[in-house]
Parts: sequence; C-alpha cells; structure tokens
Amino acid sequence: MAASGAGARDPGLQPERTRLAWRRTTLSCTVVAVLGVKLALLDGPTAAGVTGLALSALLWIGFLAVAHRRIRSLDTPRPRVLSHRGALIAAGCTVALAVCGAALIW
Repeated sequence: MAASGAGARDPGLQPERTRLAWRRTTLSCTVVAVLGVKLALLDGPTAAGVTGLALSALLWIGFLAVAHRRIRSLDTPRPRVLSHRGALIAAGCTVALAVCGAALIW
C-alpha cells in the first residue's frame, strides 16, 4: 500500500538504528573521556595533564551537544538531514578526542 501525503514516512527501523548508533558513539566518547581523566591524574595533576583533561572535556561536551541534537531530530516524522556543520563538528570532536587520548598516553 502506497503512503499518502507528503508527511508519510516509512515506518521501518532505520531511525531507531540511527538513534542507537549515535548513542553507542556517545558512550564510546564518554569512555574515552573517563579513561583520559584516569590517565591524566594517574601520577598526580600536572599542567599538561590538566590542560589535556580540560580540552578533552570540552571536546566531549561538543560531541554530546551534536549527538543530542541529532537524536532529538530523529523523533520527527521527517527528520532533517544532518547538516555539514554538525557532521564536521562531530567528526572533528571524535578525531581531536582520539588525539588528546594519544597525547596523554605519550
């Protein structure tokens, strides 16, 4: 049966899978941030460790903001496409968080 009207949407599970993927990625970023905190404070607080910790926290909050906005937009009947800006912010935060984690290891 064909959908009628411009507001009709395929009731498939794609929006739910996308929502779960954003939540898994958010959880992964949270784990990286928590491990970064542990690593930064392992031998006591140093200036470099606290700076890396603050930068990691800022990146984590930025990613959470983008992910939260995207998860909420998936609740509408016709969710908008993720903007280029949102995609760049999410990718940039992810890569920068990985770089911060690598810098804390060395």
